[in-house]
Amino acid sequence: MSIKVGIQLYSVRNALAARPYETLDAVAGLGYKYVEAANHNAAVDDGVGFGVPAENMKATLDKNGMQIVGCHVNPLRLDRLPAVLEYHQKLGNRQIGCDIEFFPYMDMDYLKRRCEFFNEVGRKCKEFGLRYYYHNHFQEFQKFGEQTIYDYIMENTDPEYVFIEMDTYWITRGGYDPIDYINKYKDRIVLIHQKDFPANAPQPVCMYDGVIRPDADITHEVFSATKYPSCFTEVGTGILPIQKIIDALADAPHLEYLILEQDFTSYTDELESIKVSMGAFKKLRGIELS
Repeated sequence: MSIKVGIQLYSVRNALAARPYETLDAVAGLGYKYVEAANHNAAVDDGVGFGVPAENMKATLDKNGMQIVGCHVNPLRLDRLPAVLEYHQKLGNRQIGCDIEFFPYMDMDYLKRRCEFFNEVGRKCKEFGLRYYYHNHFQEFQKFGEQTIYDYIMENTDPEYVFIEMDTYWITRGGYDPIDYINKYKDRIVLIHQKDFPANAPQPVCMYDGVIRPDADITHEVFSATKYPSCFTEVGTGILPIQKIIDALADAPHLEYLILEQDFTSYTDELESIKVSMGAFKKLRGIELS
């Protein structure tokens, strides 16, 4: 099975903010036909559809031969969820997810409530014919006793309602091998986020090797302050075992798309950055570009 390559539009967020339609044209021109969006204003009245009517957005995607294959929705609120899901139905999108969670360290009651909430969101998504997925960062690899937060989430959410978008970079930075986690939860993976880590990064690969205490409360402020731009690099220019990751995903039953997410780049032009990564994807086995 070949995995289709897509892009998280957060990778070109500055270009999109300045020139939204021209940027989508350029992204498509570089060969990215499958896109995942990021909606961080879903709690406000005009935030459901990025301020753009669904019909207009669908027409823009269609013009470029693009397909939306997922969307991060923040914040996830049950009272706004029906409107969000109706919008994505019109776009032809089959799944939405949340892109970050901050868990107070050792607050098991909070974590349990969040798992119940994820199940509820997943049930509502299924009613609309969509899937819900959870996206990890490194804080899910803190431990409560001998168990990681990520494993707790997997054990306490219903696989019928809660799927996963596995970010291999952040698993690595949490101190674990992403291939081990791929093999462990392969049946729940619907999307993969792929980025790369530079060999000359100013931080160690694992965030818990001196960057952040393993028992720290990782708030949004702490996360932002320790997320260094110089710890990201274009696919194929760093040290992550990307081909081995793709090989491990070959028989994942629900996976169709591997999504480039470029959090930061040293390039002045975000489009040049994603062009470099596209060149690397073209050299990998098990990848489909169109």
